[in-house]
Amino acid sequence: RLRTHFQQPPNTEVITVGIDDESIDFYGKWPWNRKVHAQFMYALSFAKPAVIAWDILFTEKSESPNDDLTLQAAADELHGQAVFGAFTADDDPNANLVPTDKNWHAPQNPKLNPSLTNIAGDMRLVPSSPFSLWPIPLLQEVGRTAFVDTPAESDSVRRYVPMLQNVANSIYPSLSLQTLLAYWHIQPKQVRIVLGDAIYIEGESIKRRIPIDDHGRYFVNYRFGGKTALRMSYFALNDRFSKNYLNEIPQSGLPDIRNKILLVGQFSTGLSDNGRTPFDAETPLVLVHTNVINNILEEDYARRFPNWPVLIGVVGFGVIGLLFFPKRPLHQQALFALGVPLFYLALAAHLWVRESIWIPLLWPVLGFGVLQIFMIVRQLVREQRAKAQIKGMFGTYLSPTLVNRMIESGQSPQLGGHKEDITAYFSDIQSFSTFSEIIPPDQLVELMNEYLTACTDILQEEFGTLDKYIGDAVVTIFGAPVSLPDHALRACVASQRIQLKIAELREKWRGEGSKWPEIVWQMRTRIGLNSGETIVGNIGSRTRFNYTMMGDNVNLAARMESGAKLWGVYTMCSGATKIACEKADADRVVFRPLGRIVVRGRSAAVAIYEIVGLKENVTGQIHECIRLFEQGLERFYARDWAGATGLFTQSLPLEPNQPGVTPGVSSNPSLIYLEIVRQYQAEPPPEGWDGTYVMKEK
Repeated sequence: RLRTHFQQPPNTEVITVGIDDESIDFYGKWPWNRKVHAQFMYALSFAKPAVIAWDILFTEKSESPNDDLTLQAAADELHGQAVFGAFTADDDPNANLVPTDKNWHAPQNPKLNPSLTNIAGDMRLVPSSPFSLWPIPLLQEVGRTAFVDTPAESDSVRRYVPMLQNVANSIYPSLSLQTLLAYWHIQPKQVRIVLGDAIYIEGESIKRRIPIDDHGRYFVNYRFGGKTALRMSYFALNDRFSKNYLNEIPQSGLPDIRNKILLVGQFSTGLSDNGRTPFDAETPLVLVHTNVINNILEEDYARRFPNWPVLIGVVGFGVIGLLFFPKRPLHQQALFALGVPLFYLALAAHLWVRESIWIPLLWPVLGFGVLQIFMIVRQLVREQRAKAQIKGMFGTYLSPTLVNRMIESGQSPQLGGHKEDITAYFSDIQSFSTFSEIIPPDQLVELMNEYLTACTDILQEEFGTLDKYIGDAVVTIFGAPVSLPDHALRACVASQRIQLKIAELREKWRGEGSKWPEIVWQMRTRIGLNSGETIVGNIGSRTRFNYTMMGDNVNLAARMESGAKLWGVYTMCSGATKIACEKADADRVVFRPLGRIVVRGRSAAVAIYEIVGLKENVTGQIHECIRLFEQGLERFYARDWAGATGLFTQSLPLEPNQPGVTPGVSSNPSLIYLEIVRQYQAEPPPEGWDGTYVMKEK
């Protein structure tokens, strides 16, 4: 397929006539009545084509004898220049015939279909079968016969085509060869065959040498596939020449087929005469004959390069590599080990595309690789040990992603940062100072290690980069140093997986009895998220720095974590995070709007949301709570204090976290807003108020 862009167009003396979808649509279901083919040959005979060759079998008699006679009469108009296909068979095709039927094992007209006799070599190697199907005797009387067999190799690809067929110890030509003999008006005595060498055609005005192997097979130099061969539609050709015959169109409107070879075969996707070729898995097999005929007309033969020079070259380059590269760096060894095969592949492609010379690909490349493999493996093991040492030293301190990047870059870390769109993650344990007072230091370390391990594992599974631990706090970056288009979604999912994991840990710790005080059974974590453009990079002094993030959006993420307590939730994010998360996956995470706030240190209001949970874990009760709460917010913004109070009162008993019921819970959004509404009822906000709440604390 590649070399079709660099080669000459098909020989215009060969036209493939395709029984295509258009033809099937017009003439109906295949096979057609033989009168259709008779009309085709009769109409085209007036244009005087050189040969009409049929890659179609007419091996059975029609139900109507007149149809066969009509086909014979039309073929007779070609004066012996029609070629009809025969086919070999392993089963006796006459087993079910009644005694009066003709035996079609052998040709009925030896004058038009003589065997080839001038053969040198072992004829037993020529493809043979115990039986064969020949065209009906009526067609043998007026046309030549040829075998259409194109057997595939073990991998189902047709690379070699038999040019000869042994039937009952007589050698007959293939469709390709017979078509050319008819085209050049060559007699059998002008054909000399030397098995393992060539078929020599020695006519008065034409001489050809067709290379074949010991079995009489031809190595096809495929030039054309279904889209590149010169072909015409059976229906279109028949229609135009039939109309010409009836004087319905002028002669000038006809395709030029005078003295051309017409090769008729099946092209329709619904027919069965397709097979695997180097061009395609489903190639119309008539194109195999088209390529062979085109090759021979153009004397465009493919050649196989001898194996022994290739073997010497592979061994030579392999030895050079073994002697010269053992102590070279791995990248130089790899360049040699990959460069030589790539050069060889490029050379092979050039020789095939430009010269039709086929040199072996697989075993030389594998052989060269085997000679190089132990050298590269040895060097690779040495360098991997060095990398493992670095990972062992730094992997416990830094994110594995960062350690890998440091190793792969081969460069020392440098100070500096750049802007990146990320999601910043902050988490903190509720009332951790109380933990420190109650739990002994050794147990506190054990507890925190278990807690931080669980959190960190989930964060890294979601491709978060651990920034730092600050006591019980965890700071993580989603979207750097490895860019993540869905960083907000991953951060939101990670937050909810962590909340679920902490619920599991609470049950585990409760099950360990008196080992832990009751406060551990009630451990809660607050998480804050914000997304946006942030400075990330190596920040610090020239001798000690950290890969971290900084900027206003990082500060806002920290405010989301600290502000979650004020709003009675355990995971809170900004509107920017919600929008980015839903852009990546609109249904994965469930959010609840909590209003608009102005955090300390900023003047602009920010929309805030509770991350309620992952969709699969959110119950119908919680969805109803969110619906009522959102309606309450609408009434709140409209300054309808009574309406807001009523709706928040309805959503309150549906809240998943209830003080005094859910361990560790002291408030929830419905309670918070009921308190805010009472404050505004007592002291209404000023005119122009847009529902924004100003936080007094960090």
